[in-house]
Amino acid sequence: MAYVSSFSKSLPVRESAGSSPVMTILELEQLLYTGKCIHNHADEVWPNLYLGDQDIASSRSELSRLGITHILNCAHSNWRSGADYYKGMCITYLGIEARDSPTFDMSVNFTPAADFIHQALSGGGRILVHCAVGVSRSATLVLAYLMIREHMTLVDAIKTVKDRRGIIPNRGFLRQLTVLDTNLRYGRRI
Repeated sequence: MAYVSSFSKSLPVRESAGSSPVMTILELEQLLYTGKCIHNHADEVWPNLYLGDQDIASSRSELSRLGITHILNCAHSNWRSGADYYKGMCITYLGIEARDSPTFDMSVNFTPAADFIHQALSGGGRILVHCAVGVSRSATLVLAYLMIREHMTLVDAIKTVKDRRGIIPNRGFLRQLTVLDTNLRYGRRI
């Protein structure tokens, strides 16, 4: 299944050295406010990659129905359970203790999360990336994955995800993603 995003609304952008536009934080927020609203506890935003909330993560029956083999919990410290909750389900678990705060440095998790997601998908698995609501912390790490491993620009990653699930990373996370975007565009180490 190919995931191609369409974006019909025209926003003012500045061209970068690459072929995709570079947007300000305000322009990125305007882009995020278009597209799908949240209606489900989990949405498939990329083949076999689900973005969701803690309700879906705590529903063993729904996880089984979806065939989830990996879980990346971006709100590990706020959730009562961890890997033990999934014993007997053949689920590989990674918990990241992240706060949904503009001052929290989420960028330290970009590469480990992208590697975990890539490992799940390249092994034929299905992964759920979640936080409390599934719109900021987990969305940020899914966007980073698409940028790092699928070689998308930040704008393309946002368009891809937002057409399938309403997301709104906080401003601090958006700033960190713009730095990642710049570093990836110019071949800098991340």
